[in-house]
This record gives sequence, structure tokens and C-alpha cells, in this order.
Amino acid sequence: MIRQDESMSDPFSIPLPKSTAVHRDQEELRAARFAMRMSLGVGVLMLLGKTTAYYMTGSAAILSDFAESVVHVIAVAFAAFSLRLSTKPAAPTFLYGYERIAFFSAGFEGAMIVIAAIWILVEAIEKWLAGLPLEHLGKGTLLLLGAGLLNAWLGWYLLRVGKRSHSLILEADGKHVLTDCFTSFGVVAGLGLVMLTGWKPFDPLVAIAVAVNILWSGGRMAWRSAVGLLDYSDPETGKQIRERLDTICNELGVHYHGVRYRTTGYRQIIEVHLLFPHATEVGEAHRLATALEERLPVELGKPAEVITHLESLEDHEHVHSTEHYTGRPG
Repeated sequence: MIRQDESMSDPFSIPLPKSTAVHRDQEELRAARFAMRMSLGVGVLMLLGKTTAYYMTGSAAILSDFAESVVHVIAVAFAAFSLRLSTKPAAPTFLYGYERIAFFSAGFEGAMIVIAAIWILVEAIEKWLAGLPLEHLGKGTLLLLGAGLLNAWLGWYLLRVGKRSHSLILEADGKHVLTDCFTSFGVVAGLGLVMLTGWKPFDPLVAIAVAVNILWSGGRMAWRSAVGLLDYSDPETGKQIRERLDTICNELGVHYHGVRYRTTGYRQIIEVHLLFPHATEVGEAHRLATALEERLPVELGKPAEVITHLESLEDHEHVHSTEHYTGRPG
């Protein structure tokens, strides 16, 4: 429970004007859409390059990288649709907007990766059993190395824009691109070993290792989607919210409890109960609550919607028929 420190500065100053915040959000949205278009374009280019490399070499390892790229292009197309839908305003039939499509997008991408990994495992084993006719490994390996380097830059760029715009869709896509990049580098290393040693089984062994790696990556992505849809409350996020609430409520001279929070994949939805002395006028309590609702997202530095519930300090425990969650760990 927090009380006011009278020496604090004016608690009602808002660091960022609404017009500036809206302009910033629009800039971030444009950057996110451009990044997604770039991801789709580069994904198609990578697919063409890896298709060429596979037909040149017949390598099972390159086939695994090619399959991962097929999944990537399909997943990015769905992610692009999801990103556009997630930015649409709320509608009479979707009063909270469409932002939670981000979790479906991440889950779809994760599921596609898992399917690709299983297919790669089957193909690699079949190729191993059928014999390993490999040709033009040098040219195919160089082509794959170039694709991996391009994907490394793209993955870094997508993660950077995704974190800046708080877009789970872009972050998931960036992680997938980096997985594709590491896959390519692994395949290049495997084919290099084949060329150095002449031992062809390195090729399917690398393909199997790649499949296991992307299976892990896809599983993690699907898990993140599942816990997001189940409104998982990240403890680190909760700690950050309460630290900011402690500061703001000290300045406003109010108590708080009952903190709950969840993410839509873009915004944080934060609920908090504010406690006022019984004699506080409704207008004054509303003014203080509004100040907190406006300041908290700014101080968190991320999009957030804050919902406050006003209670009487003296008798709030007696008014509630059941005990409600305090919002504190343990």
C-alpha cells in the first residue's frame, strides 16, 4: 500500500503529448508493415535460391533448408495478413480489436515449422537408405552461404523493428528467419565436411540435426502462442508494472492493490484497484485515477490500456463478498 510523498514534483504532467504519441505509433506501424513486406520478398528470393541449390546438388541437407524456406514463405504470408488485421480498429462485434491474432500467427508459424521438421526427418532417412548421389556441392554450398548471410541480416532487422513496435508477429517472424539462417549455416558446415572428408553420410546427418533444431524452435513458438492465448502473466512484466505503480501512487497519494495484467500481443491490458479515503469526492478520485491511467503506459514505455476500479479505503474488504486477488506474488 502506497502513500504520498509531499516533496514529489507535479504528478499530473504527462511527458508525451497525445498527438506526438499517435504520430510515433503511426511511424512504428509503417515500419512494421515495410519490414513484413521485406520479409516476404526476401523469403521468396531465398526459396528460389535454395530450390536451385537442391536441384544442383541433390543434397538431403539442402533439401531440409529448402523445406524450412517453404514453411517460412507460407508463414510470413499469414503473418502479413495477421499484422494488417491486428491494426484494424475495434468493431461492434470485436470490441477489443483484433490484436490477439498475433498469438494465432505465432502458433501457426510454430506448427508449420514442426510439420516441416518431421518431413525433413523422413526425407533425410529415406535419402540415406536409397543412397547419396551428390553433385556440384561447391556451387550449391556457396549459394546457400549467401542465402544464410542475407537471412542473418533480415532476422536482425525484423527483431529490431518488432521490439521497437511491440509487435509479437514481427518478433516471431524474426526468430523464424534467424532459425532459417542458422539452418543454412549448419547445412553449409555439413556440406563442407562432405567435401573435405568425402564421407557422404555427413549430408543426411546434418539434415537430421537441422530437423531437430527447427523442431525445438517451432515447439517453443507454438508454446509461446498457447500461453499467450491463456493470458500468461509474465513475472518480469508484473515486477515492472508494480514498480511504476509504486512511484506514481506515491506521487498521487493513493493506495492500490488487485493488479492484473495480460498482453494482446501488442498492448498490455492492466487492471488495478485504487483505494481512496471515504470522504474523497468522486470527481477528485476520478481525476487521480485518470492521471494514473495516462501516466502508467508512458512510464512503462510500451502500449498499454489501464483500467482502474475505485474503492473506499476504510471498508473495501467488507464490501466485497469474496476475497479478490491482491496481485502480489506468493
